[in-house]
Amino acid sequence: MKLIATDLDGTLVRSDGSVSPRTVAALARAERAGLAVLMVTGRPPRWMKAVAQEIGNRGQAICANGAVVYDLVTERIVSRRTIPETVLGEVIARLRSELPELRFAVEYGEGFVFEERYRRGSWDLSRMGGEAVDDAGLIARPATKLLGLHPDTDADALMAHAVKAVGDLVTITRASSRSLLEISAHGVTKATALEEYCAARGVGPADVVAFGDMPNDLPMLTWAGRPYAMANAHPAVLAAIPARTPADNDGDGVAAILEELLDAFA
Repeated sequence: MKLIATDLDGTLVRSDGSVSPRTVAALARAERAGLAVLMVTGRPPRWMKAVAQEIGNRGQAICANGAVVYDLVTERIVSRRTIPETVLGEVIARLRSELPELRFAVEYGEGFVFEERYRRGSWDLSRMGGEAVDDAGLIARPATKLLGLHPDTDADALMAHAVKAVGDLVTITRASSRSLLEISAHGVTKATALEEYCAARGVGPADVVAFGDMPNDLPMLTWAGRPYAMANAHPAVLAAIPARTPADNDGDGVAAILEELLDAFA
């Protein structure tokens, strides 16, 4: 065991957006034991500052479902994998043809843009704003992530429909209970970014403990040698990953497993 890779929302972070003192203590204990702690999240970099400060992480994080490696000390992007403008245009056109009610937003790493009818979440409304653009603005430059929000369809059905429509062009995941598609460049997942990060540091899959709760975590969880599904995980995650935390994200499920592993590791 050399590295702990953990998702944030629904996993390490409680429903109120905070990180419990018990979880902070467990992560600090892991670092004192010589283990690396890496946040691997669907969040864009602009959503990282508060949770990074709570945890006291001084390293890097994998953001945007693997598209961005972000330095938490300098608050700068280290690397990014983007969707080209031509592919963005084709994906939006196909999805609009199949699902006319989809509303789109585009992440760049440093900021984001959205069409007028896209309903932003509370975080963006209160903190980051973004910029409303027309159709040309949505495909003006390469993107780290394309977001497609549907107002009223089933989230799993939306995912299946979108994969069939554009899965040959991009990688589609979902990390939210909302009917929200999170679309990355083809082949980009949390697992690809984590594998690259670990390879550069001489860490293999068998050395990695991973935690997650949503379908976007599955590539990472299936790559890691010791994966754990959260007790509150999506049914697809629970079906694929036998080992589970004894409690959900509000009940310090990650901390409980880390304490158990570190006791055995000592």
